[in-house]
Amino acid sequence: MIGGGRPEVIEAPSTGSRVGAAVLGFVVGAIFAAMGTVAHQITTEIAGVPVPWGLLLALLGYTALLIGLRLVLHDRVTVLFTAIGALLTIFVLSLRSTGGSVLIPEGTLGLVWTMAPAIIAAIVIAWPRLPDRPAARA
Repeated sequence: MIGGGRPEVIEAPSTGSRVGAAVLGFVVGAIFAAMGTVAHQITTEIAGVPVPWGLLLALLGYTALLIGLRLVLHDRVTVLFTAIGALLTIFVLSLRSTGGSVLIPEGTLGLVWTMAPAIIAAIVIAWPRLPDRPAARA
């Protein structure tokens, strides 16, 4: 209830706003994947152990993006299109270019960067919707 005791009415999003959110999600997912692809190979040695902090930050940012969209928008479609944008970008950037260079080389870091985003997306999209908590009484 808001102020005067009337129940709060939440309108369902229009089809146009859902399509716009899906397209924007696709673009944002592609941007996150491009940045993660560039950063995933950055490592630092701590006590003689290589720490892949570029990969960790890229996966953390991607996970936070998907979970945040899911929690704020309550819509699996936008999260799905965001994941598709990211996965397509990772796929394209993993291919050998005409000059012969590869942005995602073979190896553990490359394997984790190509597989983990798909697994994360599957978990976030498949996670059941949490029930709304009842409002606290004053």
